[in-house]
Amino acid sequence: MLGPSVAGPHPSAAAQSSLHAIAGTIEGFVLDATGSALADAEVAIQQTEGASRTSAIVLVRADARGQFRAAGLPAGVYRVTAVVAGFARATLTVPVAAAGIAQVRLALEPAALAEEVSVFATRLAGVPDMLRRIPGSLDEVDSRTLATAHVFTINEALRKVSGLNVRDEEGFGLRPNIGVRGLNPTRSSKVLLLEDGIPLTYAPYGDNASYYHPPVERIESIEVLKGSGQIAHGPSTVGAVINYVTPMPPPRTSGIATVEGGSRAFFNGYGTVGSTRGRVGLLGSYMRRQGDGARDHTRFTLDDVTGKAVVTLSPAQMLTVRGSHYRESSQITYSGLRQDEYVANPRQNPFQNDTFAGNRTGTSATHAVVLSPRAVLSTNVYASRFDRDWWRQSSNSAQRPNDAADPLCGGMANLLTTCGNEGRLRGYSTAGVEPRVRVDHRVFGVRQETDFGVRLHTERQDRRQENGETPSSRSGRLVERNLRDADAYAAFVQHRLIFSGLTVTPGVRVEHVRYARTNLLANDGVGASGRTSVTQLVPGVGIAHGQGDRYTVFAGVHRGFAPPRTEDVITNQGGVVDLDPELSWNSEVGIRSRLVPGVHIDGTVFRMDYANQLVPASLAGGIGAALTNGGQTLHQGVELTGRVDAAALLDSKHDLSLRAAYTWLPVARFTGARFSNIIGFAAVDVSGNRLPYAPEHTLTTTATYRHSRGLHVLLEAVHLGRQFADDLNTVDPTPDGQRGLLVSNTLWNVAVDYRLRQTPLTLFATVKNVGDATVIVDRSRGVLPGMPRLVQVGARLAF
Repeated sequence: MLGPSVAGPHPSAAAQSSLHAIAGTIEGFVLDATGSALADAEVAIQQTEGASRTSAIVLVRADARGQFRAAGLPAGVYRVTAVVAGFARATLTVPVAAAGIAQVRLALEPAALAEEVSVFATRLAGVPDMLRRIPGSLDEVDSRTLATAHVFTINEALRKVSGLNVRDEEGFGLRPNIGVRGLNPTRSSKVLLLEDGIPLTYAPYGDNASYYHPPVERIESIEVLKGSGQIAHGPSTVGAVINYVTPMPPPRTSGIATVEGGSRAFFNGYGTVGSTRGRVGLLGSYMRRQGDGARDHTRFTLDDVTGKAVVTLSPAQMLTVRGSHYRESSQITYSGLRQDEYVANPRQNPFQNDTFAGNRTGTSATHAVVLSPRAVLSTNVYASRFDRDWWRQSSNSAQRPNDAADPLCGGMANLLTTCGNEGRLRGYSTAGVEPRVRVDHRVFGVRQETDFGVRLHTERQDRRQENGETPSSRSGRLVERNLRDADAYAAFVQHRLIFSGLTVTPGVRVEHVRYARTNLLANDGVGASGRTSVTQLVPGVGIAHGQGDRYTVFAGVHRGFAPPRTEDVITNQGGVVDLDPELSWNSEVGIRSRLVPGVHIDGTVFRMDYANQLVPASLAGGIGAALTNGGQTLHQGVELTGRVDAAALLDSKHDLSLRAAYTWLPVARFTGARFSNIIGFAAVDVSGNRLPYAPEHTLTTTATYRHSRGLHVLLEAVHLGRQFADDLNTVDPTPDGQRGLLVSNTLWNVAVDYRLRQTPLTLFATVKNVGDATVIVDRSRGVLPGMPRLVQVGARLAF
């Protein structure tokens, strides 16, 4: 079997010590396993300078014979890596003498295609070579960052990404509310959530709301894509694509066991173990998490089981199979507080009998195959079932109590005795298949890459509502029975023209969604149904210019699209509503840079021009569920992300790192002819008013110190600017608590790790919200407070 080899003069110790004295050269060939040349292979050459510091990367490209040459290299030791689409990368270390020529041969094997093809199938960025060609803003929260911060929820992790406004709800991050560049964060409806590249939400076409979310423990890293590259995914291309990457099976038997506990009766136990034997890799995990939420009479119990098998079927094929089951049993209400209730006790919860029960089972398979040295194919097949039963006495703070018309209820004095409740009972089934192809080729001497794929997707919602007679009823009179279906057919193509360091990427996506809704209780049980469809073309184009890993300058523009919900385009009586999909034009210009070793600065200037933003009939929430064509909104701002690693920058033994993610959103306003959607204010012109839940400033800064003897210390500050809760930009709180200013706040977090020397055991402690600040995080259904101070301690065993 061919492999990397080195020939030529080897420098003496004296020659190696005289770095930068006289330039040397590295030259050689890039071949496949048969010895044939791999033209256009990218070769990265990087001088190693100690354990923690590296020099800039020199990039060269192999010619038609697979030959490459890099001259003018200072004497030293170099790492040489060759990358070709469809092949595993080959890496070797080669010494270069002063005025010497080191000759190398790199042979690339398709046998370990997991690195290339599975990455293409499951990640947004792909390998580093692809990252340099992405024409848009892309952020990653890597595994080291997640582990060092001991993130408590997915909300905490996502706040490390600029451009995102993540709103808390119950304190555990069970149902995240993610806003992007000024978009309303409610239920993350303007975000496309993926797990290993596969749609995560239970109804991404018919009801893109997040009532289920995987626990952060099972996520290895997070990718956030906000540029024109979104059109390769869909259906939603308005805000961002967030991809949660899960770990692969380890090459040898290993695992992790973590136990932690703390204030508010918190407990978390997590374990994972995996191994690879021959062609089969296995990985399994289990998590148990429980504790009290941000308010009284709220408690959560979560169980999550996952499994992954990776099978190398042949030297050119690989199959990954995943399965998971998630169970939530919570004592939790839906309604927020009235303003007087909040003032009396911000953590009270009058509805102590409300419960939420959720079960989600999902499975998926990814088949990856190298079709030829220039073409790869990946196919995702997925299916999931999600059931949730939410029994509650109130849906918002204007309902006090929900069943006041019942003579046996009458008022809040009877809330816990004779007042009834509502059971919102939902079942969602989702399935789909999505093959994708990448082809690397040349036309008229220009290197080109083409990605194209199709998606067939189906989803069904089975929605019931039963009204119970007592606060603890778990069955009652059936008042709603709806079946809502969405069948989607999508296709995309993205074509990259690669001119040395410049990449031009035009692309287009087409989405066709067929909706159906059946009300089984209409017309005295006879039923009523309706059908309609939406078709949308989503174009985009971007350019990127880069020089190795030093910098990439990018710009792009694309059509933003978000399909309407099934219930909004078909009425309960089967009528079709003239409701257009959400459309916008999104543009951005930015840079990803590595100024010097250890210093990374990324910046993006963006503009989002909404032609038709759908808004609730009441932005204050809960009072009206219907949507209307909302007209125009404008979003403009700047995102900055910086990372400084002092060890690499100063060649120091003290490993101090700083990270910051800042968003400035000076423009987030209603434009055109706009009138308020608040009941009673329909004649009020709100054009020019700021959008609800769109803070002008958000900033997360983190300082981490790592000592060689196993001590890690992290200090983090999270700042959120002031926000309005309604389109009237109301400042003084209203009696129902649903409108009023949300003032700015800054919360502090601390984490400390200590690894016991010569053992696999790490002890840690964290404090979230160090100052125990009480802040209002949401008013959409009444006032919701954020989590109080949390103190947690634990131990982590790696084996």
